[in-house]
Amino acid sequence: MIYLDNHATTACDPRVVAAMLPYFSTNYGNPGSPHALGQQAAEAVARAREQVAALLKAEAAEIVFTSGATEANNLAIIGAALQHESAGGTRRRIVTSVIEHKSVLEPCEYLATRGWEVIRLPVDSHGFVQWDHAERLIDESTLLVTLQAANSEIGTIQDIRSMAKLAHRHGALLHCDAAQAVGKISMNIFDWPVDLLSLSAHKFYGPKGVGALYIRGGGEDQALTPLMRGGSQEYGLRPGTVPVPLIVGMGVAAEVAGNELTIEQQRIWLLRDRLEKEILKAIPTATVNGDLKHRLPHNSSITFRGVEAEALMANLSTVALSTGAACESGSLDPSRVLLAIGRTHDDAFCTVRMGLGRFTTVEEAQRASKEIIDAVQFLRTLLA
Repeated sequence: MIYLDNHATTACDPRVVAAMLPYFSTNYGNPGSPHALGQQAAEAVARAREQVAALLKAEAAEIVFTSGATEANNLAIIGAALQHESAGGTRRRIVTSVIEHKSVLEPCEYLATRGWEVIRLPVDSHGFVQWDHAERLIDESTLLVTLQAANSEIGTIQDIRSMAKLAHRHGALLHCDAAQAVGKISMNIFDWPVDLLSLSAHKFYGPKGVGALYIRGGGEDQALTPLMRGGSQEYGLRPGTVPVPLIVGMGVAAEVAGNELTIEQQRIWLLRDRLEKEILKAIPTATVNGDLKHRLPHNSSITFRGVEAEALMANLSTVALSTGAACESGSLDPSRVLLAIGRTHDDAFCTVRMGLGRFTTVEEAQRASKEIIDAVQFLRTLLA
């Protein structure tokens, strides 16, 4: 199978698997235990925390491990709001965008049921937040602005630095869902002066089931109210036995991503561009969605007008791709991201998303482009 769905998840890097294995069977201690096995586990978690922090150019104390970006997003958004309420704060506005992941939009909607004002900023035809709306709607009543680093469907990379400056100018916090961006593009908390940032290991060749929330200043500052109770782990923000093997895997994945980012980014970028060029040459009516300059290097969202995406995927025997975000896969509705950037319902239903990755070869990309071209041309012949 030629795997082109690296937005949904990535294969666990063999180096990550090798690092994790001893912590399942040999070094299996609980890091909260005082004996030698427990302390070995605690040291492994501390090392992984440093590795994840290094990827963001952050401090180890600023990393709180979670089960993934979904939990990190919930902790950041709801935790900040509850903490503000408990402190007697008067800000009641949350600002986000219309193309955020469901794990951002649904916590925002939950807060709306508690009386918070939630504003979704519109985006332009490339997927960028419309700046005039942001400048008008982010004000002194805003507690939190939550904006994704890059979109999981069209790959557009937002201007997080400018949004952070705008939020801070009005005394608001800036949370960034960076699940799709971490390990794929160069980023750090100095260039992106965010207050909170979510990431997930399985998006950058680590294991599923573990992620992290970066908290500027550290988890001990109690800037967030925990969503769960029952333990003091992770500065009291995420109670429960620490999943040592998964955290070790995330640490190694972060270290590998940091060491190989520049070379990997360039290789995948060129491979993606070649794949698109071949497809567009054979099918000139196809169109690429998103911003062609400021998008994730592995991302390609292509609309094949007149060919439904589901039919196209059914006619691909060896290529695995998708129509959009995995969390939306059960929906019969057209992509809300594509509709938000001005695509029609028909075009949205004729769009596929391809995500190349670390293990995608030149030969695989060539085979994939041929199979996609053949399938589109075959389906168009049937409809002629």
